Amino acid sequence: MIKKVIAAVVLVSLLTVAIVQAMDKKTDAPKTATEASAAKEGLSIGATAPDFTLKTLTGDTVKLSDLRGKKVMLNFWATWCPPCKAEMPEMEQFSKQLGNDTVILAVNIDPQLDVQGFVNENKITFPILLDAEDKVNEAYQILSIPTTYFINSKGIIQSKYTGSMKLDVMKKYTQELN
Repeated sequence: MIKKVIAAVVLVSLLTVAIVQAMDKKTDAPKTATEASAAKEGLSIGATAPDFTLKTLTGDTVKLSDLRGKKVMLNFWATWCPPCKAEMPEMEQFSKQLGNDTVILAVNIDPQLDVQGFVNENKITFPILLDAEDKVNEAYQILSIPTTYFINSKGIIQSKYTGSMKLDVMKKYTQELN
């Protein structure tokens, strides 16, 4: 008899845990088809780029909205990511060709690793921003890296590129910015 009572209590407990887990998952789900699509695809073209303030490796502060009037190539990357590593030399080359109206910002999403060592090894001179609290990564709904947003001078996302970029792709997307 005691075994049956214990078995019933365990069964009810497991059932309760399963119901609570299922309820939690439902509250995390997007409420509309549009929200589901946005969560899957990231920020949409034509949206205002979410503002942020991040520190650079050198300790300077960069605020996106302070760059209004300039074109921004906003790249999300990590030190352990092979496609990110592959595009960094071409990003460095591109940064040296830019005029004063265009800025490259590279948001690192793994600042707990040796980002400075990576930058030194690859001789990167453009600003490396550290997303220590993962807030910018979340705001831009980054699902894979590298992902690059091209933001026009008015602060509007004009295009997005997922994957490792070559120099000609960087030039093409920034030239299309207005």
